[in-house]
Amino acid sequence: MTVQEQLKAVIRDVPDFPKPGILFKDISTIMLNPKVSNAVLDQLVAQYQDAGLDAIAGIESRGFLFGYPLAMRLGIPFILIRKEGKLPYDKIKHAYELEYGTATIEMHTDAVTAGQRVLIHDDLLATGGSAAAAATLIEKSGGMVAGFDFLVALSFLEGNKLLAPFSRQINSIVRY
Repeated sequence: MTVQEQLKAVIRDVPDFPKPGILFKDISTIMLNPKVSNAVLDQLVAQYQDAGLDAIAGIESRGFLFGYPLAMRLGIPFILIRKEGKLPYDKIKHAYELEYGTATIEMHTDAVTAGQRVLIHDDLLATGGSAAAAATLIEKSGGMVAGFDFLVALSFLEGNKLLAPFSRQINSIVRY
């Protein structure tokens, strides 16, 4: 069974969450299955081991689940991108639009060095807002967005259109 098939077999659909009409793709079930989790990590390592990455940035919080182990396996730094008010040191921030309102994410000012090639990782690509905001932080710090990586992409929401100006490398293991 391929990694894509394994993921589709364990990702749980939750209807009407977080509001009526939304079919939520719950990836928490991946963590309950060490075999699938290791298969995902092995595939990510194989995909990125020769990509010339200098760091991986994970978006809070589900982007940490595979982003950090991937960075450790590749022997490169992991950059935390967190919700506003969660980081203790000097930070830069970027506000972005949500479907209803705005959100702000932050990153430490010393997390990225000029010219660093950074892969942005998160669990799911929907509209692309949080990943585009993360890319803006990377670029504000002098880094270069080497690409985006997601476990799942909801292709019908076309989030890749928002990310394409930062990088044409937009990857996901599973697409719906």
